[in-house]
Amino acid sequence: MSTFKAPKGTYDLIPPQSAQYLAVREAIAAPLRNSGYGYIETPGFENVELFARGVGESTDIVTKEMYAFETKGGDRLALRPEGTASVLRAALEANLHKAGNLPVKLWYSGSYYRYERPQKGRYRHFSQVGAEAIGAEDPALDAELIILADQAYRSLGLREFRILLNSLGDAECRPVYRAALQDFLRGLDLDEDTLRRAEINPLRVLDDKRESVQKQLTGAPLLRDYLCDACKAYHEEVRELITAAGVAFEDDPKLVRGLDYYTRTTFEFVHDGLGSQSAVGGGGRYDGLSEMIGGPALPSVGWALGVDRTVLALEAEGVELDLPSTTSVFAVPLGQEARRVLFAKVTELRKVGVAADFSYGGKGLKAAMKAANRSGARYALVLGERDLAEGQVQVKDMESGEQTAVGLNEVVAELESRL
Repeated sequence: MSTFKAPKGTYDLIPPQSAQYLAVREAIAAPLRNSGYGYIETPGFENVELFARGVGESTDIVTKEMYAFETKGGDRLALRPEGTASVLRAALEANLHKAGNLPVKLWYSGSYYRYERPQKGRYRHFSQVGAEAIGAEDPALDAELIILADQAYRSLGLREFRILLNSLGDAECRPVYRAALQDFLRGLDLDEDTLRRAEINPLRVLDDKRESVQKQLTGAPLLRDYLCDACKAYHEEVRELITAAGVAFEDDPKLVRGLDYYTRTTFEFVHDGLGSQSAVGGGGRYDGLSEMIGGPALPSVGWALGVDRTVLALEAEGVELDLPSTTSVFAVPLGQEARRVLFAKVTELRKVGVAADFSYGGKGLKAAMKAANRSGARYALVLGERDLAEGQVQVKDMESGEQTAVGLNEVVAELESRL
């Protein structure tokens, strides 16, 4: 055995399970590609300040969970704990918002890192697919993203997830609510860290998962009672558009999410089959984030869906994805000349788009056919000296066991038509 193991709280994706993760990523990305979203990829690490400003100084992500380090050149960097700040930074740096076609619609897929207590559904390295619509304040954009995520989950066969929806107000109405909430929190029996968090961002206290805190929050003022007319109208239009699209959701007045940059629309996708880590994804509107990181005013909205948790949700519902076989044809040569000829046929098959593999290592017939079975191939090509002399190859149907001789010059076209 190797001396080394994967770091605590991480995992390796290996075949055949990795095919499920790829299928989930593809299913989430497909509706985005059909809706005008272009792919973006950002570095795995960024300036620490990008996350401190954007995600929020008072968040657990920044204060406890971020992997921060100093380079040999003295730069303070952090492994990215989330995707939105990085994507917005990249869009601003490339001046995508100046191209004259707003919103800028982007999607991404990658790994993210947070130092957390490892448990099922919560890892220190995890995978997400995300989408951002940058530069437009429009309830239809908020609704579009929620609908696309719902579409992605349903295309995978998931049915038992729920969509929670709330509004966090804006710069006009949230300060009034913030003051009322702070007054309420100051009267509770909270520890010093929580009281300090309440002074920086009291909404973060509502997101505290500890039972001792949640018990005391009964009767806390709700943001929906403080929304200004503009925010109420905006939120109602989001709700109407989602409803008209046939997407079910639940109003959750306590939903705040864990990041400081959210304004107005906020939403979460939860699956009750995952236990305490029930969130499989979420997002919302972040109209002030661009200005927080030094850019112009660019109202934006986005989400990120967890690939790892989506796989767990599929398992909880007993959904088995219909994954294509990685190999359709498996070639078994018997002898050196057959090896040379059959390898060329495998190359031809691959060129015309047929997934083909080869018996490497000079295996005998019995061992090679076992390998063909394990590969999941529909057909095996067996070529021996007699077949070679006659200019043909044996094509074996691995499901029925039927075997037929096909001319070497015709076998590629024959298999292409069968498959």
